[in-house]
Amino acid sequence: MQTPIRLEQAIIKLYKAFHNNTLDPENCAACAVGNILDNHDSWKHLSNEHGSLQLNYIGTVHQKLGRRFNGYSPQEILQVEKVFLEACGFRTPLCHYNQKPENPRNKELLFHGLSAVIAFLCKLDAVPNVMDYSKIFKYENNQPIYQLESIIA
Repeated sequence: MQTPIRLEQAIIKLYKAFHNNTLDPENCAACAVGNILDNHDSWKHLSNEHGSLQLNYIGTVHQKLGRRFNGYSPQEILQVEKVFLEACGFRTPLCHYNQKPENPRNKELLFHGLSAVIAFLCKLDAVPNVMDYSKIFKYENNQPIYQLESIIA
């Protein structure tokens, strides 16, 4: 099965942001969607509340016109951001009185957010979750079904 280009590009951008410590759930240009959309924050104008699934007038117009942003529709963009924020421990939509993590840039917390986003992106494109490692633990007759390649040459 071939990975759709939008999924591949999104994963590469998220991977780089995670490892370059430029992923920030509280910054619209550096959150999951901000990184997928090349560190632009113009996507935030698709909704009136950050972390909401409700498209506003601008978002609805773009959605009805069939616009895509790096392959994703406005509704998909809002869904990705909601998944990311909630997996990072935020209560959505974001506002000053809603729950948020003590340290939103904690690497482990960001990893959970990215894992949830990647699983969601895979679901959108109807491909197996690339973050699912359960396959390597499957066995038959007390022997592993799949062998791991050694990373040591």
